[in-house]
Amino acid sequence: MSTNKSAATLQRRPLVKQLLEGADDNLLVIAGLGSSNWDITAAGDRPLNMPLWGSMGAPVGMGLGLAMAQPTKRVLVITGDGDMLMSLGSLATVATQMPENLAIVVLDNEKFGETGNQATHTSPRNNGPTDSGAGTDLAMIARGCGIPDATTVRDSSEVADLVKDVRSKKGPVFRLVKVMVEKLEFVMPPQDGAHLKDRFRQALLGHP
Repeated sequence: MSTNKSAATLQRRPLVKQLLEGADDNLLVIAGLGSSNWDITAAGDRPLNMPLWGSMGAPVGMGLGLAMAQPTKRVLVITGDGDMLMSLGSLATVATQMPENLAIVVLDNEKFGETGNQATHTSPRNNGPTDSGAGTDLAMIARGCGIPDATTVRDSSEVADLVKDVRSKKGPVFRLVKVMVEKLEFVMPPQDGAHLKDRFRQALLGHP
């Protein structure tokens, strides 16, 4: 199947809303900075959401640590392609630990949305003499790092299985989801990092 960005038909906000629908105290959500923060907040702000501010490249590592510290909880990391590209080594670390309760969803619109929608490395390469092919395949990298359950989602017919997999399938689960480039309203979570940390800890552990 073509990997050209024009092939992406999934919209990120409705998709994330489906991923988080009916979330209870068993689901711990970490979101990468920028658009992923707005996405989880638009789906409904909750104390067990941890949106990261100014921490590019941190969500997978944080999600891994949380999954290891809270093995009875389900940990879902939702982030973007730019963020994931900055922390590819974290996928290798996930593979060395293989936490069964961790799921990673990368929303890939092939753009650095926070800095002007410049093309990321996942965008098709159109700068060579042969105009050759697809860009970086993050799902393939995840498999190469040692995460066997790493696939790409492109179509609405795959969303139901995506939701089921990231919410309940034995992990680690990695899903690269190709989404449309959209200009969306900012839906801001609280911008106080200390407050976010404290409310997450209070909701999870019962104390700040």
